[in-house]
Amino acid sequence: MNVSVNLRLCSEPKKRGSFLSFSMASPSLQSLYVLYSIPLPLPLSLFLEYRDSCKKHHVLPNAALLSWFSKADEEKTRYRKYNIAILLDQLMNGDLFPLIDVFQSIGTFEFERVDILHESSCHLNAELLLSLLRAANEKLDVVDLQDMSFGEDFFSDLSQNGISCRVLNLWSVHLQKLNMVGKFTQLHTLNLDFCASITNFHKDCFSGMPNLMRLSLCETRVSNLWAATTALSNLPSLVELRFQKCLCCWDTGPCHSLYGEKLKLLDSDDSDVKLCDQLGRMGFSRQAELEKKIQDGGQPLVKQHPRAMDQSLKKYISHHPSPICYEKHYREYMIVSLPCLKVLDNLLILKKEKEMARHVFSSCYEYLPYKRKHRESVADILHKREMGTGNLYHPRSIKRKDPGFRSASPSFYSRALSAAKFGSSTWPLVEPVSKFSHLIKDETRQLRPRQFEYHPSEPDLMVFGTLDGEIVVINSENRKIVSFLPSAGTDNSILGLSWLKKYPSMLIAGSDNGSLKLFDIDSKQPNISDQFHNNYVKATFNDFEQLTSVHVNSTDEQFLASGYSRDLALYDIGTGKRIELFTDLHREPINVAKFAYHSPFMFATSSFDRDVKMWDLRQKMVRPCYTASSSRGNIMACFSPDDLYLLVSAVDNEVKQLLAVDGRPHTNFEIAPTGSSHNYTRSYYMNGRDYIISGSCDEQVVRVCCAQTGRRLRDVYVEDGESGNSLYIQSLRGDPFRDFHLSVLAASTRLSSKLEIMKINLLTSDQDAKEHAHAPSVRPSFSLGG
Repeated sequence: MNVSVNLRLCSEPKKRGSFLSFSMASPSLQSLYVLYSIPLPLPLSLFLEYRDSCKKHHVLPNAALLSWFSKADEEKTRYRKYNIAILLDQLMNGDLFPLIDVFQSIGTFEFERVDILHESSCHLNAELLLSLLRAANEKLDVVDLQDMSFGEDFFSDLSQNGISCRVLNLWSVHLQKLNMVGKFTQLHTLNLDFCASITNFHKDCFSGMPNLMRLSLCETRVSNLWAATTALSNLPSLVELRFQKCLCCWDTGPCHSLYGEKLKLLDSDDSDVKLCDQLGRMGFSRQAELEKKIQDGGQPLVKQHPRAMDQSLKKYISHHPSPICYEKHYREYMIVSLPCLKVLDNLLILKKEKEMARHVFSSCYEYLPYKRKHRESVADILHKREMGTGNLYHPRSIKRKDPGFRSASPSFYSRALSAAKFGSSTWPLVEPVSKFSHLIKDETRQLRPRQFEYHPSEPDLMVFGTLDGEIVVINSENRKIVSFLPSAGTDNSILGLSWLKKYPSMLIAGSDNGSLKLFDIDSKQPNISDQFHNNYVKATFNDFEQLTSVHVNSTDEQFLASGYSRDLALYDIGTGKRIELFTDLHREPINVAKFAYHSPFMFATSSFDRDVKMWDLRQKMVRPCYTASSSRGNIMACFSPDDLYLLVSAVDNEVKQLLAVDGRPHTNFEIAPTGSSHNYTRSYYMNGRDYIISGSCDEQVVRVCCAQTGRRLRDVYVEDGESGNSLYIQSLRGDPFRDFHLSVLAASTRLSSKLEIMKINLLTSDQDAKEHAHAPSVRPSFSLGG
């Protein structure tokens, strides 16, 4: 039989059997105790170890420790082994030195287990506490460090090196990007509730927890379904998980008030779900107090999520949900991605719900690109391509001699390779490409990108304009400047950029002051200069006031300019003249105007008046070819590379694909809105029309969706590699030459002027590209232009 002995100071002397328990808070009383040597039947070796260690470190014995030793000895006379619970609140730094010595010899004593608990405030040295945990490592059972205010170094050391406890409570501690990669081989219960600084998981998080069965992550800031399920898949024994809790539940098991006697009637697949009382042991006594504080502070406490899977689940009320719980089909995605789970958010996962979850998952998500159902290795695909095998999933069933055999097309293998690489890189490579402060004379100033575009024919080139009026052409692969065009003397932001296709060294640039110029980047070498040179300006056009967007047509003969007005200007590139000013094309400002890829006459306009209009320059500009409407103001529209579709993005994640020929709806991407009227959303095609990317300035995520079905392939959360903070998507572009590559313009806060361009490679894991300097960041937008 095991007995737990709590180490608590008594407020007054009390008789405990034949032993006396003292409160010795003052040094004088402690001195008296040592001086008179009150005889207590302590285990001789343990007592001597502790006494000698106190002498060695020149500290007086702690009264609480003495009380604990005496009680432990009393219990040892009745039972072969006993348990010890240490309350950190009753210890000072000086008490830890002899205690560490005792625990370093703990193998010679018959302890069953040691619990180290923290209940209120304490001011212990972080390094000493770590040493204590290491000393008691092999005997640790419950470690409760809730509300501990140690710095990042303490929890980083704990996460990196691990400990051998079985229950770990880090309730309401400051952890940012969870990176628990150390050895926690004995851990079966982990509580990270109210760690509000946790936003994401490291890719190898939980990899050293083979026996973890119960995990609680209520009221964190975790929001990425893909990253979360990838990290959680490192837990082979996980059966109970929660990102939100039922109000009456202290642990991660199924809620008794919801199921009652039904728990006894579950079928065989669910009958082994057992309630765990470990989380209840770990210092939840202050949860009611915290909930009252939240209510008193005016913050929402109760959020309802009725479930239709079972009548009893309609009673479920979610408390303290993490943001991930508000992701569409969150529960279904978790159930399918973590098939060993038996309880999620205190709700049982039954067979019926598993079947429904699989159906929802297949309808709303893509496991791999191009409808692949199974992961393939790149080596296998290359081998099958050499062998001429067309069926990648059942190669043995296909024989060359079969009359119906047909070799797969090159695009088949290209897609298969992309799907294989995509499936093996859940944590995509993210790299900054616009940090060049070391090349500017004033090294305290960095270039601040405001707009960027890929080159139409040179895969490695990219141009970006800055908030200070500079134009920079870079090689995005080696991050070297190809051309640097300084500002013309005024700090006007570059808001519009458009390359010419037939003349690859030329581009149109427009500023927020209305200035429009044609530049030739070959006319200026990449040496950095503070002086403006006119030799690289090939043409200057009439100003367009309040400009936000420019776009060149497919023949490089004309371009459009739009901005904060209802008018649209058409310019002739050859003559440098404005051909026409079209007035009142919309009822509100035209945010973006885009030419088609293959027709020099067709273009689309999008406006805050909620309308998207298709126009033909060969017809009178009295009425559009057609008008399509959104429920919110439109931010932008763009053509698919083959001009078959029009991708329209309106405020707050309203994204849809139309048939370009007549504006009929084709695909609704059903991205969940945030409720913000300032959440400006932008969407583009990747290098083709199979997939689109979408991002919004109030969010930190790039969504990758199938253009034909609307199913979500991946959400990519972008972070600052230095601070670990999430970044807000201000603009984005798909790489026109590389499958599943893109770049984003981002910022640390929505209105920040600290801007950065990041390249994202969805086919390469950052772990596989350590030679690259990857410090991810993202940025917000200040205008409505694309």
